[in-house]
Amino acid sequence: MEHSAIQLVLQAGVVVKIVLAILFFFSIVSWTIIFQKWRHFANADKETYNFLRIYEATQNPKDLFSSSKKFTVSPLSNLFRSVYSEKTYTDRDELKRMLKRYSALEAAKLERYLNFLATTGSSTPFIGLFGTVWGIMNAFRGIGSAGSASLAIVAPHIAEALIATAIGLAAAIPAVIAYNYYLSRANRMIIEMEDFSEELVDYILKH
Repeated sequence: MEHSAIQLVLQAGVVVKIVLAILFFFSIVSWTIIFQKWRHFANADKETYNFLRIYEATQNPKDLFSSSKKFTVSPLSNLFRSVYSEKTYTDRDELKRMLKRYSALEAAKLERYLNFLATTGSSTPFIGLFGTVWGIMNAFRGIGSAGSASLAIVAPHIAEALIATAIGLAAAIPAVIAYNYYLSRANRMIIEMEDFSEELVDYILKH
């Protein structure tokens, strides 16, 4: 079955091969992003947990700043370190604006590359559909040239069309699932940053 599918791809027309190459590109990049984001969010959760433990046990911001340097993935740690190291704020409102700005930067890091997954999920089924339509057109051309609608003439082109559709869906489905999953995790961390920012204002001004 695998051998015959590979043979069909190798024997496909130029247009179908280009469509399949585009779909493979989207799929490979999407899976790379999926694994990269999985590692990033896992590290962020772990570092955030450890950072909060130190934050709750440390009364001195300088000690907390020194300890936070080893947590480079946690958005909460990065938020605290960015604000504390700048020290250009003069009042509570300015500190809040600064926290909001740095929170937006951390949110952008969490959502980085998710747009590509969304694009893959929305576009690859249509790219595969284009390959499907082209394969069916080739099937009709074969029928017209041979003057016969035998299975031997039609089947290879229909198979090309089905392979394009299948690969398009195979690229889209994991991308859509991963996009929704990672977007929900990013939103959860953004909410955590918003809550932490309110608490961090009092912590920094107090100490």
